[in-house]
Amino acid sequence: MLGLLIAIIVVIWVARFVLKKYPAQPILFTAGIVMMALTIVFGLGEILPAKQTTGSPWLDIIQSISLAFSSRAAKLGMIIMLIGGFSKYMDRIGASTALVRLAIKPLQKLGRPYLVLALTSILGNFLAMFISSASGFGLLLMVTMYPVLVRLGVSRLAACAVIATTAAPGWGPAGADNIYAAELCGMEIVPYFMQYQVPVGLATVLTLAIAHYFVQHRLDLKNPDELAGTDVSASMTKDQQAAQEAPKVPAFYALLPTLPLVFVLFFGLVDIGIKMDISLATLVSIFLTMLIEFLRHHDGKKACLDIGSFWDGMGLQMATVVTLVVAAETFSKGLISLGAIDTLIKGAQDAGFGGIGMMFVFVAIIIAATLITGSGNATFFAFVPLAPKVAALSGISPVLLILPMNFVSNLARSLSPIAAVMIVVAGAAGLSPMDLAKRTLVPILAATAVNIAVTLILFF
Repeated sequence: MLGLLIAIIVVIWVARFVLKKYPAQPILFTAGIVMMALTIVFGLGEILPAKQTTGSPWLDIIQSISLAFSSRAAKLGMIIMLIGGFSKYMDRIGASTALVRLAIKPLQKLGRPYLVLALTSILGNFLAMFISSASGFGLLLMVTMYPVLVRLGVSRLAACAVIATTAAPGWGPAGADNIYAAELCGMEIVPYFMQYQVPVGLATVLTLAIAHYFVQHRLDLKNPDELAGTDVSASMTKDQQAAQEAPKVPAFYALLPTLPLVFVLFFGLVDIGIKMDISLATLVSIFLTMLIEFLRHHDGKKACLDIGSFWDGMGLQMATVVTLVVAAETFSKGLISLGAIDTLIKGAQDAGFGGIGMMFVFVAIIIAATLITGSGNATFFAFVPLAPKVAALSGISPVLLILPMNFVSNLARSLSPIAAVMIVVAGAAGLSPMDLAKRTLVPILAATAVNIAVTLILFF
């Protein structure tokens, strides 16, 4: 019980500093180290098993962080960095913008505003698989799709609500959180994506679109004064405008961001004796794209300079996502060493909660933490390492805990008025993030309910 009490105090402390906009990584590292230190002081458990210990429990605290860096940077971290670098390279050469513009072109010809709104939601949730930044993708849609929607007669809030939730499910084989989830489930990303994320994700995306159709239509009718459009460019900073000024590229460049997914799925489904994982597919896509750029411009220097964005993207992922994963593991290690998780599970079992009850407990924690912090990734990485242990003690498959946590951490982000995507989209349209959150509330709650229900129906 002492360990659980200490854990609750530390978690409250973490939430307090995250709310004050402190960076997540140092806060999580500090919290994990403090909990492990208190574990030693009060004799609540061990930090490392006998095979990994340094011989000093105090040095074992630092050793646990070293081991986490070694294991995560070697495989998971490299995959995340490669995909992040590829995404940055696609932005640099204009391929990401080409993909979005090509995809939304047919929607511009439809005359029914709320049908276009719903289709934008569906299309956006598929395109989000190929663009890693939710806020960056939202800003791109504000430049390309937002004017189309408001000209059709959709209110600014309705258009922004759909755009702010286009990356809400967060599914796809390129997401850092999805790759981590697959690893914790003990499988590669492609089987995890195809067998688990796709069926649940399709139901979630469809629910989100239908909910937007009816909710936004009804609220627009109740608030006709909101139907006046606005010039997005007037609310955007110079840096934001410059980021969206992509170079003119051939139409086939729209296919380049999809190459890693195409390669992985093709060689995964067609048995021709070639094994293609996401890392290899990303590197092959980089080499092909660089060759295309060289042949197109006949300028080797330009091709070499542009590929620099790939290295920059890799470094950015290392500095943000990989360090966040290790910081979150340190935090989770502290919780486990205190015995807090064992106490929580035993208490839940004594209260009559089974494995499914624990799933709802973890989902509630993820939603609450994401609303408070505005970051789905930080919340997910902080708590999901606990899932395999909880699942084993509760007698359920790890995927029953991890899959809902994976989806809900992304869905809840579009409910938080302090989330980056909400601030960026609302700011570009001159709206309040809180007003925008009110418009996303019902669609996100409906999608969350369906997501959990389908997970239970298919995999319990």
